[in-house]
Amino acid sequence: MFYLRTTKTASDATAVQVVRYDYRKRIVVKHIGSAHTPEDLLSLKQTARNWIEQETHQQRLFPEETKPFLTPIEKCVYLDTRYSFIYEILSRFLRLLQFDTFHNQLLLDLVIMRIIQPVSKLESLEYLSEMFGIVYKRGKLYQAIASFSVLKNTVEKKTVVFAKQNLSFDFSIVFYDVTTLYFESFKEEDDESIRKPGFSKDNKPNQPQIVIGLIVTKEGFPVSYDVFAGNTFEGKTFVPTIHKFKATYAVKNITVVADAAMISLENVRLLIKENLSYIVGARVTNLKGDQIKEISNQLNAVDGASMRIETERGLLVCDFSLKRYQKDKREMEKQIAKAEKLLEKKADIKRTKFLTNKEKKKTEQRLNISLIEKTKLLLGIKGYYTNLSTESNKTIIDHYHNLWHVELAFRIAKSDLSMRPIYHFKKQTVEAHILICFMALAVCKYMELKTGRSTKAIIKMLKKITDARLLNTLTNEEIIIRSDVPEEIQQLLKTLSLSH
Repeated sequence: MFYLRTTKTASDATAVQVVRYDYRKRIVVKHIGSAHTPEDLLSLKQTARNWIEQETHQQRLFPEETKPFLTPIEKCVYLDTRYSFIYEILSRFLRLLQFDTFHNQLLLDLVIMRIIQPVSKLESLEYLSEMFGIVYKRGKLYQAIASFSVLKNTVEKKTVVFAKQNLSFDFSIVFYDVTTLYFESFKEEDDESIRKPGFSKDNKPNQPQIVIGLIVTKEGFPVSYDVFAGNTFEGKTFVPTIHKFKATYAVKNITVVADAAMISLENVRLLIKENLSYIVGARVTNLKGDQIKEISNQLNAVDGASMRIETERGLLVCDFSLKRYQKDKREMEKQIAKAEKLLEKKADIKRTKFLTNKEKKKTEQRLNISLIEKTKLLLGIKGYYTNLSTESNKTIIDHYHNLWHVELAFRIAKSDLSMRPIYHFKKQTVEAHILICFMALAVCKYMELKTGRSTKAIIKMLKKITDARLLNTLTNEEIIIRSDVPEEIQQLLKTLSLSH
């Protein structure tokens, strides 16, 4: 048996000890410390009791009533502030998505930092140490990051399962779009690299880039992605990505919604061959003159009117919107005014809408009257190609209008998660970076869907809850004091089906 003992010292302090008795001989097992005040004495006694229970597993016969244990503030030293609360919340989302089953804590911590403070991987290690006391050596990062990309298929399957269980995802309709991510480099790459200059959506034509194709649910939750070389035409990514997604999950019937860049005669043939249904934006300005007149006459500038005609690219559904008409008209008038002003100044402008530009005699530039007339006929009109002949015009149009969800997902990835510029060079580390951002996007998108708040707003709220770290100089024990969780955050957690 072990006992707590107090005894006076030569300096008139009170020593607190843990002792045991062996054949009536007292043996001091542990000297806890010396107290000079009643408060110090209470603290040391509590420490002694804790030591007995933790080290010897000896329980008290008559446990004392639980009372608040007070430590004199003058005996405490402030260490620093941690943000463990937000780390705990985001970790629970990663577990909810079953990302923890990879047993790769470094990957999960990099995902968390991408959401909280999107910086470089090395800076993420510094923030993990400063904010949460989680320490990784640089060498571990260098060794591990190249292996992350092999988890891509598993991660995607986890997001699909999650979408089926929590968002009623049934594969009946998906939304697809592409974007480009540029590198903070101007270095020319070899033929084997995916870092290639190409058409940049970030207005970085001189910098190498990659192309990302993303598939999301009707709510915008990401379920799959693919990485392509930076010089890949976005229309070339469409069918391979959707085909692979369909084959992976053995889906029989699926409708894909995408923008106008994805449609071509070749893609239409491939989509039909793959037994895929599609709703794709149409560039109605590329139609023949008689088709444009037919569409304009049928819609007759009636707000909400729609019609359909058969074309070689499939069924073309068109609708007229008064709001779109007013916007298109303002834009057209602005461009015509610009063209007329340039004609007055006789300026040499190669690319100006509504001007004809003759290569041999640039001084003979004039207004392109035929283009202006065609543009007037198409004011307020939007077109959509589809092979869903049994669906109503309204259903097809409504589905296409939900394409903004995938565009929003890209904005979250580029803005909130700082997905670009990319600083990696090797293909495996580039793919690891995209994987981390995809996992972070899944967490962010689900939080936004559940709360109706932006990721930035949610992170700002959760970071308000901090932990003050104090050191009890009497016992060398660390004390954590967490700030109160206000009602607003409690309500947020309740909306997210989480407790604190």
